[in-house]
Amino acid sequence: MPGSPLIDDSVAAPGERVVAVVVAWNRRELLGQCLDALAAQRRPANAIVVVDNASTDGSADLAAARDVVDEVIAMPRNTGGAGGFTAGIAVAVVRQHADLVWIMDDDTIPGPGCLESLLDVRALYPGRLALLASRADWKDGREHPMNTPRSRLGASSAERSRAASLGCRPIRSSSFVSVLIDAMAIRAEGLPVADYFLWNDDFEYTARLLRHRRGLYVPAARARHLTKAFGDSSADPGPRFYREVRNKIWLFTHSQALNGWERVVYGASTLRRWARTVRASRERATLGSGLWRGLVDGLTARPRRNDEVLADCPVAHEIQELENPR
Repeated sequence: MPGSPLIDDSVAAPGERVVAVVVAWNRRELLGQCLDALAAQRRPANAIVVVDNASTDGSADLAAARDVVDEVIAMPRNTGGAGGFTAGIAVAVVRQHADLVWIMDDDTIPGPGCLESLLDVRALYPGRLALLASRADWKDGREHPMNTPRSRLGASSAERSRAASLGCRPIRSSSFVSVLIDAMAIRAEGLPVADYFLWNDDFEYTARLLRHRRGLYVPAARARHLTKAFGDSSADPGPRFYREVRNKIWLFTHSQALNGWERVVYGASTLRRWARTVRASRERATLGSGLWRGLVDGLTARPRRNDEVLADCPVAHEIQELENPR
């Protein structure tokens, strides 16, 4: 990135401990498919942590009954995807001693060679990678537009060539659907922002990890993302549009994920997307209300600390160790 030298540590040693983190909420059947897929990996994770966001459909019991699962974190309430991943990543690094954390939602079904492909690229790349993102397909095999990683604008020709030689491309951010993250980068940057609850937590966190570090999109690592509908974040969101707006404002004003020119570029892109979303919506009144409330709350408040948001959850010690070490 222009004006931002990338951190380039030596390549990590082979035999790294991989801990998979699955965040679950009221999708018991899909969680079962996800865990089956994790058990079927050609190179399985060394441990699996399931974070259950106070499901009412027996998801936590299903996870606890599976031999492949090493730890189930039962949250006392639904903390959203952001809170779930914050908790899971903290447990993976601190309690499970992960070198690499492989994260996904319960509707993510990794193919049998998914983790193996991510690790192969990591081993072959000349330098340390903070993040590797899988290709996410919808149920019909089309690449899911919701999960296509953003390319790294300004990547050097040498970076692009190194990535291309491995069938990859340099990226600036990604979704949380089958992403492998280096624990060293997690310890340096902290955790996702739990107060986002839903939407843009993945954009903020992965962009923060990759501001001064390298990440790759690895199309050979295939997973299916079994959302109900095929589409990107501009699909009609209804009341959730509030969090899209509030969290984007928080990202642009309170996060260190983006530099100055990126705020301009991504900010303009965001305004265009919001306009398209509202124009295409059948619930314009709902989106208009969400837009107004999101702007007000985004500009008048700021995200709370993770140890405040998750104070009543069984991860306080792990968050403290990662974000507020003594």
